Amino acid sequence: MNLHPTGVPKQPQPVALDSSRRSVHEIFEGVSRNAREELSRSSHALAFSGVAGGVTMGLTGLAVAVALAVLGPSQNAQFVAYLFYPMGFIAVIIGRAQLFTENTLYPVVLVLDEHKHVGNTLRLWGVVFLSNVAGALGFGLLAIKTGALDPKVAEILASLGLQMVAQTSAHAFWSGVIGGWLIALVAWMVTASHWTIGQILMIWFLSFVVGLGHFAHCIASSGEIWSAIFAGLVPVSQYFRWLAFATLGNIVGGIIIVSLLNYGQVKAGHEN
Repeated sequence: MNLHPTGVPKQPQPVALDSSRRSVHEIFEGVSRNAREELSRSSHALAFSGVAGGVTMGLTGLAVAVALAVLGPSQNAQFVAYLFYPMGFIAVIIGRAQLFTENTLYPVVLVLDEHKHVGNTLRLWGVVFLSNVAGALGFGLLAIKTGALDPKVAEILASLGLQMVAQTSAHAFWSGVIGGWLIALVAWMVTASHWTIGQILMIWFLSFVVGLGHFAHCIASSGEIWSAIFAGLVPVSQYFRWLAFATLGNIVGGIIIVSLLNYGQVKAGHEN
């Protein structure tokens, strides 16, 4: 035991917390470390986590629907309601469930650095995407078919899905590019953040823009669209058309705008 000269035990000194901004190389190392952890998980573990992520992402539409049911349909109410849209993203990302669009950043950056991970990345993408969609289907079933929601909330939730799936294929793709860019940027910024409160704020700010701008997100919007399907407003074939273009846009936005550009700035920095 360390003693003070008076014979009184010394009190432990507080550890200084590093609040300095991380360099791009430190963020890159954090992203690569996350990717290795995700790629090392079994397909069964990814599937369970992916279903949980898909169900939980239903909170995005559910929170907006509940708020609109309380506030009414005015323009100001729409803005306030979408303040709650980030709830699903916060719950999934902070809770470390699998979300397909996060994985357009983490493993892709690692693949760009080490090409041997291509096959494993495709495995992760396939398992997480399918399980996310299955989770979104489960959310829609719970929300509409069980009577769990107030009829007004269920009606608004289904109408949100109807609005989203009404997008043209071109709009779903380009809207998905922006949605994929913003959510992959969320993953990069979360890795850059030191504390959970900072991570929550970054998720909230960026995903709020996704919701308010009605940008296509292949998983967040799926819960709303499955609700519309179970309410009899949308045919399943229309959902899968939308899903194909929205997913492609999310992949392009996440990989090209975030993953490739951030990888490039890191590697260019190494060359200087």
